[in-house]
Amino acid sequence: MLLLMMLWSSSQAIASYVMLSDSITHSQVFPGTVHTFQVSVPDEYDGQHAACLYVGFDGVLCRAPEVIDSLMACGAMPPTIGVYVQPGIVRDSDGGVLRYNRSYEFDATNDRLACFLETELLPRVQTMITPDGRSLQLSPRPQDRMIFGLSSGGIAAMNVAWQRPDLFGKVFSGVGTFVAMRGGNDLQALVRKTEPLPLRIFLQDGTADAWNPLFGHWYEGNRMLASALDFAGYDVGYDWGEGGHNARRASQIFGQVMAWMWRDWPAELVRGKTHNDFLAQLLPDDDEGWIAHHNHEGQVMDCSQRPVTYPDGSLIAVPDQQRGVVWQYVVDASGNRIYGEPFYWLHRLDNEPLRLGPMAFDGSGNLWIVTSAGLQICDQNGRVRAILRLPLSARVSDILELYIFDGVVRLCTAVDSYERKFSVTTTKPDVRPTSQGQG
Repeated sequence: MLLLMMLWSSSQAIASYVMLSDSITHSQVFPGTVHTFQVSVPDEYDGQHAACLYVGFDGVLCRAPEVIDSLMACGAMPPTIGVYVQPGIVRDSDGGVLRYNRSYEFDATNDRLACFLETELLPRVQTMITPDGRSLQLSPRPQDRMIFGLSSGGIAAMNVAWQRPDLFGKVFSGVGTFVAMRGGNDLQALVRKTEPLPLRIFLQDGTADAWNPLFGHWYEGNRMLASALDFAGYDVGYDWGEGGHNARRASQIFGQVMAWMWRDWPAELVRGKTHNDFLAQLLPDDDEGWIAHHNHEGQVMDCSQRPVTYPDGSLIAVPDQQRGVVWQYVVDASGNRIYGEPFYWLHRLDNEPLRLGPMAFDGSGNLWIVTSAGLQICDQNGRVRAILRLPLSARVSDILELYIFDGVVRLCTAVDSYERKFSVTTTKPDVRPTSQGQG
């Protein structure tokens, strides 16, 4: 990294780019807001070939346009267009501020901000033209896209890539708010349980960072997330110092981090190997992800509200859509449900209601549940041990059936089915799975 930093420093004098400005005033994702943004277009960009993308929250921070352009000049980065967006503000007719939307947009742990970038901000950027007539084209490949932010912008950067790794493959979060504001404290737990994603991530924070102890300790939250990312097998870097909640350290290391992010471009980013033994045993070495099949045969039934019975008939799992939980009952000799408990504890994103889809038991007695927070797998004791990503093109409300066969799991909508290989077995009628104990 030191050599790259020296190259960056020595090349600053030849950096050159043009800055454009615009705003989004009629957002459908964040109604009533105004988002201003700037775009840096390097002279190296020819307007004919798609450029790589850098998105920075809270506008221009860490001298990003100059650093990026300098790294391009010394060959440490490809031609990259920078987009620097401010959080939304809602104003009255006289221009007074009615609402600051920053925490709502940035600290949330759902996919709203990713949707705003995908459907509103980046399409607008690609309609812009430089003064010398170059139109802006952005590469769609995630390995060509990086996202950055500080504080609430830091968790926003992490969450956008976490929600949509198909949109952004590289993340730099400085003094991120992975604390109890809007569920950011739960992100480390989700990272440990969710299948690893093809992301490259850098975290920065300091021991004196506790902006507001009411919500938690920023540094501890960052270290917990870093530990989870290591556990889950990510390509992750960190910088831990003694600093507080400010941009000072991120600005000092920004050029080094950028060079680290782009060190092997244009290579694709790969998914790491998780240390979650439950999840690792499910994922085969030749995992190809979900494969879609169109026009499958047979009528699809809506099983999203259907209870499912344990392989030997001794227990039954019953979805409670209103509460977003799954109950377990014991089935007595007469077939009656007794001793009911909201037994299966499920993760949810943000504080949004958890939508439940179809469920199924596998041959080991684990309950697979389609939810709006992913395909969650609970062990025999009702704890989520693994979370799998649903097919990107399938909404939870569209998934009507879930089947578990030997080695394959199938999800069905009214028009499509999706299959994926897993190291899993189907149930055997009247055979009780081997007990997992109470540990």
